[in-house]
Amino acid sequence: MLEPAITTLSSLAEPHHLSPSLPDEPLVRIRPGKSWAVVDFRELWAYRELFYFLVWRDLKVRYKQTVLGVAWAIIQPLFTMLIFTLFFGRLAGVPSDDVPYPVFVYAGLLLWTFFANAVTTSGNSLVGNANLLSKVYFPRLFIPSAAVGAGLVDLAIAFVILVGLMIYYSVVVTWGILMLPVLVLLTTLLAVGVGTWLSALNVKYRDIRFALPFLIQIWMFVSPIIYPPSFVPEKWRWLLALNPLTGIIDSFRVSLFSHREFNWGMLAISTVITLALLAYSAYAFWRMEENFADIV
Repeated sequence: MLEPAITTLSSLAEPHHLSPSLPDEPLVRIRPGKSWAVVDFRELWAYRELFYFLVWRDLKVRYKQTVLGVAWAIIQPLFTMLIFTLFFGRLAGVPSDDVPYPVFVYAGLLLWTFFANAVTTSGNSLVGNANLLSKVYFPRLFIPSAAVGAGLVDLAIAFVILVGLMIYYSVVVTWGILMLPVLVLLTTLLAVGVGTWLSALNVKYRDIRFALPFLIQIWMFVSPIIYPPSFVPEKWRWLLALNPLTGIIDSFRVSLFSHREFNWGMLAISTVITLALLAYSAYAFWRMEENFADIV
């Protein structure tokens, strides 16, 4: 009774049953990366659908089980604007370059809130995705970048309130508004650069998660959010210009309100510093990336 089964199993064990036909050419080539290629753009493009998924996942996690949902994207800058308008605009009399203070400070808070939230979530993103890092391969750069990309949705939602304020205060829009996409792109690149660098450091030095809120708080007051750059004494403005957000936020207001000419020199400094930070963060991330799965 057992002989047919034994015969069948023995026949299946023969090599010609276990050896599938192989293609003439390999389907996948595994080659070492080039030492000078810090960012492999071809690989990033090949995994682009994963990047969209990570952005969508971050959005869903952010507003999961919340009562107000996406309204939080408006509440934070709106209520901060009301408090700043009361204390700095009314009581302290901080100037606003002949622009109504509420719309002036909200424009600054709009970019700042996006930048601060993007850097915070991006800086903690690798540690928060430890299981994903240790189980599957994909471009690690996508994790901190996706955290910044998700913040762009909040920026778009909060921008609706700015439009309403500009209509209420009869702010006239000019051709300068065409600079808005460029300035938002610069802010996004700056957030990616800072967030990517901090996320890599956070894997190795967990002090970063404690220092990050303090860094963000200090950075806010050295940026022209509640005051214009002209409020700072002229001899100290060069120091203010070294903050890359200075030229970006100032130009953002000029593009919206057209209350004066663009300060192209300050914007150029911000652009150069932003691109330099982005390049350095990509290099630092690349140097530390191979050890993420071991120490995260």
